[in-house]
Amino acid sequence: MNGELLWVLMLLLAAIVLFTTNKLRMDVVALLVIIAFVLSGTLTLQEATTGFSDPNVILIAALFVVGEGLVRTGVVYQVGDWLVKVAGSSETKMLVLLMLCVAGLGAIMSSTGVVAIFIPVVLSVAGRMKISPGRLMMPLSFAGLISGMMTLVATPPNMVVNSELVREGIEGFGFFAVTPIGVLVLVLGVGYMLVARRWLVDNRGINANVDWQRRTFRDLIRDYKLSGRARRLAIRSGSPLIGCSLDELHLRVRYSANVIGIERWRRFRRVMVSAFANTELREGDVLLIDIFDDDIDLRQFCREQLLEPMVLRGEYFSEQSRNVGMAEVSLIPNSALLGKSLRDVGFRRRYDLNVVGIRRNGETLKGQLANIPIELGDILLVIGDWKAIRQLQAENHDFMVLNLPAEVDEVAPAINQAPHALFCLALMVAMMLTKEIPNPIAALIACLLLGAFRCIDMESAYKAIHWPSLILIVGMMPFAQALQKTGGVDLIVRGLMDIAGDAGPRVMLACLFVLCSVIGLFISNTATAVLMAPIAIAAAQKMGVSPYPFALVIAIAASAAFMTPVSSPVNTLVLGPGNYKFGDFVKIGVPFTVLVMMVSLIVIPWLYGF
Repeated sequence: MNGELLWVLMLLLAAIVLFTTNKLRMDVVALLVIIAFVLSGTLTLQEATTGFSDPNVILIAALFVVGEGLVRTGVVYQVGDWLVKVAGSSETKMLVLLMLCVAGLGAIMSSTGVVAIFIPVVLSVAGRMKISPGRLMMPLSFAGLISGMMTLVATPPNMVVNSELVREGIEGFGFFAVTPIGVLVLVLGVGYMLVARRWLVDNRGINANVDWQRRTFRDLIRDYKLSGRARRLAIRSGSPLIGCSLDELHLRVRYSANVIGIERWRRFRRVMVSAFANTELREGDVLLIDIFDDDIDLRQFCREQLLEPMVLRGEYFSEQSRNVGMAEVSLIPNSALLGKSLRDVGFRRRYDLNVVGIRRNGETLKGQLANIPIELGDILLVIGDWKAIRQLQAENHDFMVLNLPAEVDEVAPAINQAPHALFCLALMVAMMLTKEIPNPIAALIACLLLGAFRCIDMESAYKAIHWPSLILIVGMMPFAQALQKTGGVDLIVRGLMDIAGDAGPRVMLACLFVLCSVIGLFISNTATAVLMAPIAIAAAQKMGVSPYPFALVIAIAASAAFMTPVSSPVNTLVLGPGNYKFGDFVKIGVPFTVLVMMVSLIVIPWLYGF
């Protein structure tokens, strides 16, 4: 083993340790890897940054935008509503339809996004059926992972493996190359979960789930005891509020008042202005205010600030639901905000939303909510501009939106453009199937059409792209090149040949699957695919057999991240809502991973031969 290879392996080990401990963000680790390779002279600048020009990185970014177009036009939510309607009160029917829908949608958009969208649907159904959410949450996450096996563009590992084939001068996979395996694994997964769900039956969360139904404004107002707290106050001439931003006024501290929205005259009509931290108040503005302390003297407040009470129709801003939104949110596991108060987080400044209620263990908390440390499992009721709620929904680093009230259907950003979004999706898939147009170009055309049809705007398109995922892929690509350049790939392949070379290609496939699954326990499935794809292809070439079964096994094994809650973001998302323990994933995931491996070893060689 030469010195350069030893350095590369040490750097790989350091990256795995950092990924595992979460001391640094994964995208930061990826950028540090690029810097280390260039400064050490292991790779040239062009070699280390080649990932930035990889067509598959562009394709993945474009698919994030396409998925956001389906969300903004309400297509995904309509699928969820249809699912609830058709399944009725049958748990078995719900499980089957849920897994089919999630696997189908995940084949064309981010599986993490699909699972996040369907979590409120599952919680709603569980509450209505009076069953534990855990009976359906793990099938949801498994379906999200299986969706990565449905099409070539379903998940980044597929595209990474395909890119490695092309880089080696081998023709890439077709759009539906992985579909036969995916369909078979999906059928197997549905059958498996119908049996395995019995192993998840317990009383954890059964009593709590009754609150997870998709409710209306009135339901949320009742459950969080908001009646009587809303006020509508006009700013009179000479008010000390004029010219000040909300952040400067400290109304929450001084008067226990949250400004939810602002009515303002603009071009001869009254419009609703978002109440952001930096929003400056003007004379004549009408403030929609939530006063959460019963001891506050409203008359004194109005007298001191020169405010005039106005008529407020409806109960607690329910009449303003087209402009003022509500949502129930919760922190995701391992969020950096756990244990911090809303004041510590700077919630309003950070998210442009107000927290008007917190429920813990089924009870509504009272007092100064801003000073209460947030615990895992707490449900926060946020109120504010619908756009800010959508942005919080897209931000998946700390919070997860659990429940949007029924009124959201009336304010979908581009709900009337749903047919256009479906047309763009169908056109993209058709172009990819023809093979005449490169996949990245087909996806970019779909993105431009979504913009032309106003299904998505530029701001939401850029925010839809999960940049840390792209940087992770770009940063891990140099590892594959460095291992090849320093002889690491040859060393690993020789080791595999010594172990399984004489036993035949099928045993080699099994070794690759196991190795890929084990590595996937410590780093992301995308990074695993980046590392394992060149090793698998080199092993096939060494044995003198077709590289396609070997590459496909890596793609399937990378998606089969069922064994732990940290193997994939999809599993982490359902950990809290499903009230699972680490051992639940081991108990259910390990046997299913073995089943997927057995199916792959039988079917993949039969489809592609050696």
